[in-house]
Amino acid sequence: MSVDHIEKKILLLAPRKRVWRALSDSAEFGRWFGVKFDGPFAPGARLRGIIVPTTVKSEVAKAQKEYEGIPFEITIEQMDPERLFSFRWHPFAVEPGVDYSLEPTTLVVFALEEAANGVMLTVTESGFDQIPLARRAKAFTANERGWGMVMKLIEDYLVQSP
Repeated sequence: MSVDHIEKKILLLAPRKRVWRALSDSAEFGRWFGVKFDGPFAPGARLRGIIVPTTVKSEVAKAQKEYEGIPFEITIEQMDPERLFSFRWHPFAVEPGVDYSLEPTTLVVFALEEAANGVMLTVTESGFDQIPLARRAKAFTANERGWGMVMKLIEDYLVQSP
C-alpha cells in the first residue's frame, strides 16, 4: 500500500455536466463537502473558507461538527470543464492555532470519465511523502477515511439535488 497517495473511485448515476457543476461551483462543492468558501473556483485562485457541517448526511455532519469554524484554504490548480478539477491544500490541517503555511501541500485531483449509465469519478490525493513526519501518518489515515466518506457525500448530494 502506498502512503504517498490515496485514490478512490465511484460510479455516479448523473449526467457529466451535473457532476462537473457539483465539483466546480464553490457554493455547491461546499454544501456537500462541508466548507463555506469566500469566492468562486477559478484556476490559480486561492480561496479561504471555514469548515461547516455538510448538508447531505447527518452522521457525517455530526463528525464534522468538532471542526466547525476552523479556517480552510485551497489553491485551485486546474479546471478542465467536465474532465478534471484539481486543487492544493494542507491535509488534515485542523489543529487550532497551528500555522501550516510553511508545510508543503498535497494535490487533490478529481477526474471524470464517461461510464455506462453515468460518470466514473476518481479522486486522487498525492504528496503525503512531503508532509512533515510528525503529522504524515495521521493526515494520511484521516484523509484515506475521509475521501471514502466524501465520495458517498457527492453521490448522495447528486441524488438529493439532481
